Amino acid sequence: MTIDIEDRHAAAAFRRLVQHLRMRADAQNVDLMGLAGFCRNCLADWVEEASDGALTKDQAREAIYGMPQAEWKAKHQTPATPEQLARMEASVALNKTLRGEA
Repeated sequence: MTIDIEDRHAAAAFRRLVQHLRMRADAQNVDLMGLAGFCRNCLADWVEEASDGALTKDQAREAIYGMPQAEWKAKHQTPATPEQLARMEASVALNKTLRGEA
C-alpha cells in the first residue's frame, strides 16, 4: 500500500532532514552511505535534479550543507578508513542491484 504525502508535508519533512544532517556533522557521509545508501551529496544531487536547472551542483550542496561543501569538509570531514570505504562500496552496489542496474 502506498500512501501519498502532500507536498507541504513532504517539504516540511525534507527541511527537517536537512536541519538534522546539519546538526549531526559528526555523522560522516561515508558512514551514511555505508548504512543507508545515501548521504548529503546524494541528497544535494537529488535537489539539483529536481530543480530542473535552477540550481547548480554547488548551490544544491550549499543548500544541504548550510555552507560551501569545501568549508564543511574542512571543518567536519575525517579521513575514511578502509572499513568505511568497503561498507560504502557494498552499499552502492546494493543500490544498483535494487534499481536493477546490476
